[in-house]
Amino acid sequence: MSTAAALSQLYALKMLPIPESEETTLELDELRRAISKHSHSSDEEKSQAPSNRNESPYPEVRCAVSNTDDPLMPVSTLRAWVLGLTWSLIVPGINQFFFFRYPSVEVTGIVAQLITYPIGRAAAAYLPCWNFFGLKLNPGPFTIKEHVLITATVGQTSAYGTDIIAVQRVFYSQNYSFLYQWFLTISTQLIGFSIGGISRHILVEPPSMIWPTNLVTCALFNTLHSEHYAGMGNRGGLSRERYFWLAFTASFVWYFFPGYLFQALSYFSWVTWIWPQSPTVAQLFGYVNGLGFSVLTFDWSQIACVYGLLGWAQANVISGFLLFIWLVVPILHFKNVWYGLHMPILSRSAFDNTMQTYDVLRILNPDSTFNATKYDEYSPLYLSFGSYPSHFTATLSHSFLFFRKQIWVHARRSISEQRDIHSRLMSQYPPVPEWWYLIIFIVSFLLGVLSIELWPTQMPVWAFFLALIIAFTYVIPVGMIQAITNQQVALKYVGERRYVVPFLISLTYFHRLRYALPGRPIATMMFKTWGYNSMSQALTFTSDLKLAHYMKIPPRPMFFAQVICSMCAATAQLGVQTWLFDHVSDICQSGQLDRFTCQNTEVFGVASIIATLLYFFLIGALAPIISWFIDKKYPNSFFKYVNPVIFNGTQLLPPATGINYVPWAIVGFIFQYLIRRRNFPWWTKYNYVLSAALDSGLAISVIIIYFALQYPKNGTIGKNTILSWWGNTVSFTGADGRGVPVIQLPVGEVFGISGALIQVV
Repeated sequence: MSTAAALSQLYALKMLPIPESEETTLELDELRRAISKHSHSSDEEKSQAPSNRNESPYPEVRCAVSNTDDPLMPVSTLRAWVLGLTWSLIVPGINQFFFFRYPSVEVTGIVAQLITYPIGRAAAAYLPCWNFFGLKLNPGPFTIKEHVLITATVGQTSAYGTDIIAVQRVFYSQNYSFLYQWFLTISTQLIGFSIGGISRHILVEPPSMIWPTNLVTCALFNTLHSEHYAGMGNRGGLSRERYFWLAFTASFVWYFFPGYLFQALSYFSWVTWIWPQSPTVAQLFGYVNGLGFSVLTFDWSQIACVYGLLGWAQANVISGFLLFIWLVVPILHFKNVWYGLHMPILSRSAFDNTMQTYDVLRILNPDSTFNATKYDEYSPLYLSFGSYPSHFTATLSHSFLFFRKQIWVHARRSISEQRDIHSRLMSQYPPVPEWWYLIIFIVSFLLGVLSIELWPTQMPVWAFFLALIIAFTYVIPVGMIQAITNQQVALKYVGERRYVVPFLISLTYFHRLRYALPGRPIATMMFKTWGYNSMSQALTFTSDLKLAHYMKIPPRPMFFAQVICSMCAATAQLGVQTWLFDHVSDICQSGQLDRFTCQNTEVFGVASIIATLLYFFLIGALAPIISWFIDKKYPNSFFKYVNPVIFNGTQLLPPATGINYVPWAIVGFIFQYLIRRRNFPWWTKYNYVLSAALDSGLAISVIIIYFALQYPKNGTIGKNTILSWWGNTVSFTGADGRGVPVIQLPVGEVFGISGALIQVV
């Protein structure tokens, strides 16, 4: 199979689960012929694979992963540690800075992967060959193992524990010391590492645990270090590095327009400009509090804040969005179901019965526990939009119906199958002792106990134990599903204390858990974080271990790099978050001048006091049965591409709106379908380089704009000139920007019912 066919097949694996054989459907006619030629001998290959000790038994792995190793190749070098630690501070710090901004910008790991390569080569070419305490400053050419060690340790996303700290500060006026914040965040981050390390014998070492996403990463590493790109034919033109910097510069310069000079280009809700004071038009066509029927935006940050999915996965998400958000939600809203006409159709806020933002402090005791009497005296809690956990049960049901045979076969093999070539090559390196992971767990556990006992969190230690039991229980089955099918169960619902009880645990004692901790929102967030984030971190760590397994990175350097860089990343994120809250005026307020409105924090905070609609668990479990029956009757219909990702169409709503989903889908269709089909050589060479360049240029531009034009002089630069002209105010002064509902209450009146409309924790 050609490199192009292999790489395209691997990209497809990111959007579709691994089939029983290698007959993965490809869209390109050229690739079909390449795969067809290769698949004619698939039976022969499969029969010979077990006896061929120098190859992986799985064709997907053989296409992307080298079956050789050089044990003498430098890995844990001084320059690798310098670059790795630098990235572990810069990337998480930047992403934490943007986490509280909407639209947010995420610097992804591929940015570090691409930029590290020319930096590493430059270091190898120009640094002197000096020694520092026995460490060589320049050990020779920049190696692929150094590259993997550097980029595999970049903790790019915001640490989940920082959400708790932000919500405590914004919603509950609790600002504890930095030591509390550090204990909590490090505990939630590192406990997952210990869980992943302990489960590595089942989820990493067996050849059947493929982890398809890592195959794409391996292909990119091998492409970069083999001095050629994975494409079809001879694609000339600009080098990837030059193309990256040209696109980076263009992205950097362009964002000054939608980000500062002409902000209406970002919120291009042109229909609401025609009828600016119409609440009905605002609900449908608005971008700030509406459904986004206006469709257009010229801001890459609005487009890129949705998932980086491909092909049919993207089609599933946008189909779910169109079905549930653009069809079902307007029907329910304009029929005034749940008093929706008294609120904006799509708002991240919770409301009281006077159409004001819900004041959580009015229903809490001084110790931040729920007070039912104050709640009855104040107001029921109303939401214009709520989340539903359908995709959690849908993933389980879909995986069982469509992939139960593969999962069962691979699970049995993972216990008893013989080691493949990659496992044998890795056996020459000293493994990480189990007691190393045990030490990480004990330290993380003690930090967690200290954080909940030394500060008034209202969370007992036994609830902490229960959250960790859930994490340990689910990490292996969930990890197997992800390693085999590339689908991850919606883990955050597993960690919800209010869902654990009625759905996941059948023991009578635990069935009363939510009554044993009544009205403790801080404890609810902590339980969710340790239950969910521990599993999430465990799977991330396990996936990185599999990447190291494929790329032949010695386990011990990988262990230290992961642990140390994760601690550095979490500390950097806490520092950035503390600086933002101390120096950014009006942060987390709806009208914040620089868009630091903390929309993700507000959604997380509202979730700490309400329960989601539980009957969607049943809907999610039953929905795949329908597509399964249709697929059985019509095996060649498009229903074979329908999977639980369709329920993810609302996962980011709010704070995302139609402005994020529809342009994202259009751009995805152009690049992932039209260009990929019509100019595949260009697509393979430049597509992901362009994406990384746009993200990077945008991120740097936002930082420059903020610190050069918005932060100085308390944001008064251009306040009465450039910031006050029509192009910077039209999107925020109308009914959409102000969140005006269809039905507006006279002063002094209330709406709704007496009593709780939404169940409060």
